[in-house]
Amino acid sequence: MSASVNAHDAARDWTFLSNHAHVLLALATDPDPLLREIADRVGITERAVQNILADLEEEGLVKRERVGRRNHYLLDLDQPLRHPLEAHRSVRQLVEFASAARRRAR
Repeated sequence: MSASVNAHDAARDWTFLSNHAHVLLALATDPDPLLREIADRVGITERAVQNILADLEEEGLVKRERVGRRNHYLLDLDQPLRHPLEAHRSVRQLVEFASAARRRAR
């Protein structure tokens, strides 16, 4: 799958990871994006990104810092994944897995 996904393709195809995971992985690769950049990359609306970021912040997975007029996002990678089937794994392990897979695909 390419780094940028158009909304039509995203709606037509299903993926193993949720949009929450996709937003988190996008932040792991670029902690200073615009909402529009995340939305384009994940294939969802900016409003959906805002809602997902609010969820991730509420859960303590993401902390937002203002840097001038932009946001910088800090991730708490040591939190466990939320679903009981994956709770024995951390967010860090998901990010590392996705990063390694991305490097192999190049």
